[in-house]
Amino acid sequence: MKWTIEKKDEGKLLRDFLRNGQGFSRRILKSLIYDGGSILVNEKEVNVRYCLKSGDLVRIEFPEESKGINMSPENIPIDIIYEDEFVLVINKQAGIASIPALNHRNNTIANGILYYYQKNDIPYTVHVVTRLDRDTSGLLLIAKHRYSHSILSALQKQEKVKRKYYAIIEGMLQDRQGIIDANIGRKEGSIIERVVRTDGQRAITHYQVIKQTNLYSWLDVQLETGRTHQIRVHFSHVGHPLAGDDLYGGSNDIIPRQALHCYSIGFEHPQTKEWMTFTSELPEDMKKILSDE
Repeated sequence: MKWTIEKKDEGKLLRDFLRNGQGFSRRILKSLIYDGGSILVNEKEVNVRYCLKSGDLVRIEFPEESKGINMSPENIPIDIIYEDEFVLVINKQAGIASIPALNHRNNTIANGILYYYQKNDIPYTVHVVTRLDRDTSGLLLIAKHRYSHSILSALQKQEKVKRKYYAIIEGMLQDRQGIIDANIGRKEGSIIERVVRTDGQRAITHYQVIKQTNLYSWLDVQLETGRTHQIRVHFSHVGHPLAGDDLYGGSNDIIPRQALHCYSIGFEHPQTKEWMTFTSELPEDMKKILSDE
């Protein structure tokens, strides 16, 4: 990673250039200094108190990253729709977890990415910025390294990583567009299920009907908040569970998983600051629900 210093940054301390101009956190700077990384100006190692001059070439080499203890490379197909030095955007298939868990370490997107990195000599581990439930399909944003992950995570907390979903629900909504504003919390006695409850966290879901059939409605959904299972819980709460979502009252007669697909993701690129948007088509199993009617 490198930058050529412009006139406007002349006289700044390298520390300030990296922290204020390029989004480096204190933690990442400490890692560069103490964990085997390098900070170079004009190919010579310097400390962060170096005073920059116009035309200086600043180059950063990150220390080697160790993978998570639950992750191991697996030859799993991953559909990469965009890749550069900083990010990956992946179109995830249904039926596969985003990341390993203690009781489910194999057959995950993260393991597939590690295999891809290993095969292509990419010296990073997996930093998942957005994730999806095992049976939800669609777009995932992956940071290549700690630097881009730090920036994208901060943007996500500021609600500057935007995702849109296609959902197919049972029945027809009274209004073709609307907002569901209902707090969500954990269901008592369950570590998985969520419910609408007054003492839960604020949760707001925006929706618009794209198409309706006799039995189903295809929706364009955008989250204002990002609670666990938010879309699934909200539409179940209003009496229209997602097709296939038997956890929240839907029937899986026509599709064996919740009919939910993240079709759009937008974010500010961690280096160029350009706004990037990627989209994904409605998957075939969800199309079939609509065509069968």
